[in-house]
Amino acid sequence: MIPLAVFGDLMHGFGTVLDPMNLLWAVLGVTLGMLVGILPGIGPALTIALLLPITFNFSDPIGAFIMFAGIYYGAMYGGSTTSILINTPGESASVATAIEGHKMALKGRARAALATAAIGSFVAGTISTVLLTFVAKPIGSLASNFQATDYFAITLLAMVAVTALVGHSLVRGLLSLTVGLFIGLIGLDSLSGAQRYTFGTLRLLDGVDVVIVIVGLFAIGETLHVASKLRSTPDRPAVLEKGQLRTGYLNRADWSRSWAPWLRGTALGFPFGAIPSGGAEVPTFLSYTIEKRRARKRARRAGRQHPDEFGDGAIEGVAGPEAANNASFSGVLVPLLTLGLPTSATAAVMLAAFQIFNVQPGPQLFEDQGTLVWTLIASLYVGNLILLIMNLPLIQIWVQVLKVPRPLLYAGILVFACLGVYSLSGSGYEVLMALLIGVIGFFMRKLDFPIAPVILGVILGPTMEEQFRRALVISNGDASVFFTRPLSLIIIVLTVLALFVPYLPRLVARVRGTQPTRDRLTFGEDD
Repeated sequence: MIPLAVFGDLMHGFGTVLDPMNLLWAVLGVTLGMLVGILPGIGPALTIALLLPITFNFSDPIGAFIMFAGIYYGAMYGGSTTSILINTPGESASVATAIEGHKMALKGRARAALATAAIGSFVAGTISTVLLTFVAKPIGSLASNFQATDYFAITLLAMVAVTALVGHSLVRGLLSLTVGLFIGLIGLDSLSGAQRYTFGTLRLLDGVDVVIVIVGLFAIGETLHVASKLRSTPDRPAVLEKGQLRTGYLNRADWSRSWAPWLRGTALGFPFGAIPSGGAEVPTFLSYTIEKRRARKRARRAGRQHPDEFGDGAIEGVAGPEAANNASFSGVLVPLLTLGLPTSATAAVMLAAFQIFNVQPGPQLFEDQGTLVWTLIASLYVGNLILLIMNLPLIQIWVQVLKVPRPLLYAGILVFACLGVYSLSGSGYEVLMALLIGVIGFFMRKLDFPIAPVILGVILGPTMEEQFRRALVISNGDASVFFTRPLSLIIIVLTVLALFVPYLPRLVARVRGTQPTRDRLTFGEDD
């Protein structure tokens, strides 16, 4: 019965997304995502942050979320084009693709690398969206039994886990989280009405708009950071003949070597996207490592002198990571839609977009906003197909984006960001606030302070505080309530353990008596 009910809901979603206007939003989102993903240093979080102010003009949130989903999918794939052609990933999740993809391009196999990335993205995106279709609603129904203590614990887990795994310093990550919590608490106390951290300024009584924080940190701060590295970033594709850039289909050997990594990458990307692990970088590198080990085992069994092609352009090293990269997006939507928890920076920006329309993701979302949810899920199928259609025949057009002068591009982004903030209320004060936050974000990146914990603190901080106080009111001030409920206790224990996950390489090496290959386990934050 459940599959039939889900199938009926999904068909209603397709009926909505195939409306000509909504279909136009899907095409626009995928196109913008591709354009941004191809540009080095600019990821989906920045693009969605730029477009957040525009969504205030949407009378219906459905079109906005169809476009945002297309942006996310397009940007996740677009990074592979930059990785393969100029060895400069557009975002951290494409780093693994660059290792083998650029080697293939230099050997005259750019079109094979681009094709396996495009088809692998389509396969992974489709399979992971099917999984999302059938697991999201049951998880949401299960989460409807959560109590205030459980919500507090799981919100704490999301913030601490992402903070611990992002960046090169746990202390810097926690400081960034503290900054976000501080910004989130500015304004009037929702329960008592008391002023908090307003410093006597009436403009701060309503707090700092989350859109201003996101645009400031991502659109302005991130652009300044990327622009500051222009001289060290290649701005032209590697010298390749035009014939090598034309997209073709994979030969029989390429298909034989690619289909299994696509499936394995999908199996890794979806579950890792659903947990607070810093985004898609974890499954992409894990997929690359698995494919490399499998290739070496096959080569040894065959008795070949050279164990494998890894390091010299192995197609498995492109197929697996790209599949994991795109599958992780559908995984990210599981906790976002069912629990209201973002497990990456881009998911946090999308959560802010939900809040703009007074839509609160969580256990009741499927009942309260069923049309929106199923249309969003249906748009993933449609956007994935559009992405494949646009990529294979038009790769030569996308490559031309790499030739846009970077100074003009980044200057335009800054202007567009300021105009977007000004359009919110017509207030120059808010533009100045966004610029100030952007400058702070720029220096945070320069000093290696992660940005994602700030966004999580701003968005999840008020929710965590509300659930914490509600639990204490219900228990008459007894703080032991957080440890007497089994589910809450388990989640809090997992939160504490998350602080030690980055140090696993060092701990494992100490147990084995060897030298650790990495001093600390860290992952990227820009996906």
